[in-house]
Amino acid sequence: MSTHAPALDGALAEQLREAVHGDFMQPGDPGYDESRKVYNAMHDKRPAAVVQAVDAGDVIATVNFAREQDLLTAVRGGSHSVSGYGTCDDGVVLDLARMRGIRVDPDARTARAEGGCTWADFNHATHAFGLATTGGVVSSTGIGGLTTGGGMGHLARRCGLACDNLVSADLVTADGSFLTCTEDKNADLFWALRGGGGNFGVVTSFEYRLHPVADILGGPTFYPLDGDALRRYRDLIAESDDRLGALLVVGLGPPLPFLPERWHGRPLCGVLICWSGPEEQDDEIRARLTGLGPIIGQHVGRMPYPVINTLFDELLPAGLFHYWKGTFSEGLPDGAIDAYVEYGATTPSIQSATVVFPIDGACHRVAPEATAFAYRDADFATALSPTLTTRAECEANMDWVRRFAAALRPHSMEGAYVNFMDHDDQDRVRTNYRQNYDRLTTIKRRYDPANLFRLNHNIAP
Repeated sequence: MSTHAPALDGALAEQLREAVHGDFMQPGDPGYDESRKVYNAMHDKRPAAVVQAVDAGDVIATVNFAREQDLLTAVRGGSHSVSGYGTCDDGVVLDLARMRGIRVDPDARTARAEGGCTWADFNHATHAFGLATTGGVVSSTGIGGLTTGGGMGHLARRCGLACDNLVSADLVTADGSFLTCTEDKNADLFWALRGGGGNFGVVTSFEYRLHPVADILGGPTFYPLDGDALRRYRDLIAESDDRLGALLVVGLGPPLPFLPERWHGRPLCGVLICWSGPEEQDDEIRARLTGLGPIIGQHVGRMPYPVINTLFDELLPAGLFHYWKGTFSEGLPDGAIDAYVEYGATTPSIQSATVVFPIDGACHRVAPEATAFAYRDADFATALSPTLTTRAECEANMDWVRRFAAALRPHSMEGAYVNFMDHDDQDRVRTNYRQNYDRLTTIKRRYDPANLFRLNHNIAP
């Protein structure tokens, strides 16, 4: 943790302050300490300057300034980067959180959203038209980082990843150029943005394809932590219509009113469903949930689609301390299930849930070379995290998650989802991009040869 307070030279600070319409802050300014906070409290950095951009002009000005002054540059959307890449010591933070305009075209079933939008913003805007696309599972997550990393969510089996629904993107590259990227225009960048992370520039707006999803059957069902229940979950995914999203959660019982008090803080597993099929099949879905094992708590009902993306919000507010690992797997091998049961029993806190995302269905109907996201043959992506209320507790439990990840490794694919990687996983970047890595390197070399955008899971030029 840094304790010094760097600042730009007075003339340089004034140059940047005058170049932007948004707010400019540096150490000592009112609001600076608040402006440097990010979602994961493990990362307590002191940037030399924070620019809260209000438009693409501010983004261009800030990128040009950072390049000319050779300053470390952190780009922040929703600030959820578990690796802390939305902040830095001594450099410039380009914060997009004030750029949150959204325009929905209900006839074309598309929506254009600025780069600072969260999924709460996006879902609210599109739900008014009975439309949705795949987004995250915590509503305060930014659309930008989630989409450029690939983008998993409740609708992935039906609609594909968030990046699969990207129609176009406006991008500011390292030389300050403003480029619109589509399948037909700047197609190499458009390909790279769909899974390649923040390596290629700052996306000032995203245009998505939307799907007719209004109300869904959703909510959690909890069971005792048991290998048989996890195997039945595996069968549920293999046998179910793509319109059934179902996250598997392994951890400790949260203090929810529909979960008996004796289960609060005890190891269990849960299935969080999002059924976007017809309401007349709801009872059939409920029966499938009953068949997974003895239910110890359930809160499943009809709800507007945006609500399903808020169910983790209260458990995971900003300011907790996180450390993450991730895996991909073909199916859920019995060895992986054994590891979920073993390590789930020693989960260090209620917030430290292990979450398994099914990414079959529509995600498999995209070729592995069609986007930068390479693992089109993976059926599941797992996120592992000790999430605690203090830094000391999180650091004390890092070994727990490393041992958990090591136990899963023999049953997992070589790489993992970049958005589940922490800051010490840079050595996995090549395997995370697999056959697409060399092409990504070529595009990086063309558009960012000096690696200005290196605060990410970096594809070095």
